[in-house]
Amino acid sequence: MRLNHIALALVVSGAAVATTANAARDTIQIAGSSTVLPYASIVAEEFGHTFPQFKAPVVGSGGSSAGLKQFCSGVGDNTIDIANASRKIKDTEIAACKKAGVNKIKEIKIGYDGIVFASNSSKAAYKLRPQHVFAALSAELPSNGKLVPNPYTRWNQIDKSLPNEAITLVIPASNHGTREVFQEKMVEAGCEAYEYYKKLDKDAQKKACSSFRKDGRVIEIAGDYTETLARLKSSPNAVGVFGLGFYDQNRDKLRVATVNNVTPSEQTILNGTYPVSRPLYFYVKGEHLQSIKGLKEYTEYFLNKKVSGKGSKLDKAGLISMSDSERAKILATFKAGK
Repeated sequence: MRLNHIALALVVSGAAVATTANAARDTIQIAGSSTVLPYASIVAEEFGHTFPQFKAPVVGSGGSSAGLKQFCSGVGDNTIDIANASRKIKDTEIAACKKAGVNKIKEIKIGYDGIVFASNSSKAAYKLRPQHVFAALSAELPSNGKLVPNPYTRWNQIDKSLPNEAITLVIPASNHGTREVFQEKMVEAGCEAYEYYKKLDKDAQKKACSSFRKDGRVIEIAGDYTETLARLKSSPNAVGVFGLGFYDQNRDKLRVATVNNVTPSEQTILNGTYPVSRPLYFYVKGEHLQSIKGLKEYTEYFLNKKVSGKGSKLDKAGLISMSDSERAKILATFKAGK
């Protein structure tokens, strides 16, 4: 009889611990992209006001890769519920998720953004092409059939049409989704403009196209865009990489560059003429939809036209909105549990 009482006490105690653990996680936990961060923060605050029965989600940053790594670390109260990302989740990340028991990954596209190059507003405008950017940051460049250390120290040495300014490029570090899009659409595209690299095998080409100079002319920023902006203030000649939304909020401080003679804007991104653009996402852990209060409602709220559509707060904050039909399709897919 005494053993039965002890067993019963342990069951009750275990249930109490489980209840306490669940109660401790009545707040949605979000981490990831610094590009998506301001949009998610706005929605989290509005969600808390609109649904007083739920606590406002806690939104952190850290970059797309770091957020997805946390997201894929497992299932349970000690893991995050949503990863914000400025790029699509990779196959390797999906595999890591599955290995840790995260099998129900819900992809939610929220809109679009462009990656822009901007300098101090007092400086001359840059008219960039991918090959200019590659020539500015690559550790080595082809010369007479072989690779030599990058000889360029000023932009006009690369192309006479560029400003006579010392080369300083402030780019996102590898933890950012922005870095991967920048790498693909500017660095690799610029690398491919050189015949030398086309003759290399795939692995050698990838290595050569992603080796950046270490002489202080390329500065990698692990933090968010405010840190990049601060670096431009301290280095007036620098050119920084930003999201279009952040640039829009700081037009008085920055002068944006064209890429392939196209000025970044909502119109040029949506019509595909601006070459450095990308969709923005967040990923929901399906295993948490039943256990984390408000997770389903937050996701659906984010996809509400009044929240992320044209004329919404997110639109005014710089997010390039999807069409109503595209947003409705994504919402319907989520509601259907797909």
